[in-house]
Amino acid sequence: MKLITTALLEEMSAKAAASPRRRAHHNLHSSSSDLVQRFVVVFQQDSYVRPHRHLTKSELCTVIRGRFEVVAFDPDGTVTGRTVIGEGTPNLAFELPEKTWHTLLPLSDGAAFLEVKEGPYEPGVAAEFAAWAPEEGNAATPAFQQWLKTAPVGSRAPA
Repeated sequence: MKLITTALLEEMSAKAAASPRRRAHHNLHSSSSDLVQRFVVVFQQDSYVRPHRHLTKSELCTVIRGRFEVVAFDPDGTVTGRTVIGEGTPNLAFELPEKTWHTLLPLSDGAAFLEVKEGPYEPGVAAEFAAWAPEEGNAATPAFQQWLKTAPVGSRAPA
């Protein structure tokens, strides 16, 4: 039996705090070739998830600690929706269909979710990143992250 415990989440939160990406993953599946990929991701509030989409797979995320805001976009980078998921909200999980441009904003340190998606995991095609969003570590990323936090539905990503 595999358990997701508060001790595991605390350990992962410490790893996320020490990570340059400000997040940590814990796989529940045995290998990247498994037909169902299951893993826990723990974030620090300042982690940047570059807007992306999955071309052939949907994803299901159940928040197990903290809160996230899911931001959806059209192909040109215009915000089409914003939804808060997790503690203190009526929303506990979200499923995004394939080809949906999105990002996640962790709203608290140590926020965590369980993600389930179809495998196998293929690094080269797992996600397509938005050309209108800066890469992790780019000098423009902090300003983009700040824009993401407050961009209303209908606003377009800055050029």
